[in-house]
Amino acid sequence: MIAAVILAAGEGRRMGGPKALLRIDGETLLRRTARAALAAGCDPVLAVIGSWDPDLDGLEVRTLVNPAAREGMASSLRLGIAAMAPEVEAALLLTVDQPAVDAALLKELLALAAAHPTRPAACAYAGTLGIPAVLPRHHFPALLALRGDRGAKALLLREQTVSLPFPAGADDLDAPGDLDGIRR
Repeated sequence: MIAAVILAAGEGRRMGGPKALLRIDGETLLRRTARAALAAGCDPVLAVIGSWDPDLDGLEVRTLVNPAAREGMASSLRLGIAAMAPEVEAALLLTVDQPAVDAALLKELLALAAAHPTRPAACAYAGTLGIPAVLPRHHFPALLALRGDRGAKALLLREQTVSLPFPAGADDLDAPGDLDGIRR
């Protein structure tokens, strides 16, 4: 069983509000990401959010409100990983700010992870490895030890991570103009 952890608790200060609540084609980025994880077969799907309404009605998604979100990404990773049931074999880590992520990409990444169950599997873009990424359970202690605004990148780079080319992964949303470009 592979769970999905959507890291969406950020305040989105540069975007003027939480990125998770921004809309493309009338749908929030969080809802789009959750739908993709569900369609890819992840179970459960956990969304680590801030203290706002996540707009996930009708989707089988468990929300976890991160009261320590100001610490940075590590607090959301810890919260999501700590919520994993014992039968979860690996976690698919996602954020909401990569609009090119869809169910087809996630299925491909999950298949790569299944072919290499003891190794992390991550997307490759912009000359590095990043999310979406699948981390086997034996890496959960390292994720639980993270602090500050750090994600899993250092772990992905030091392990024998298998990679899936995803050039569009570099197109993330960091400033309001980025979203305008995606909408066009």
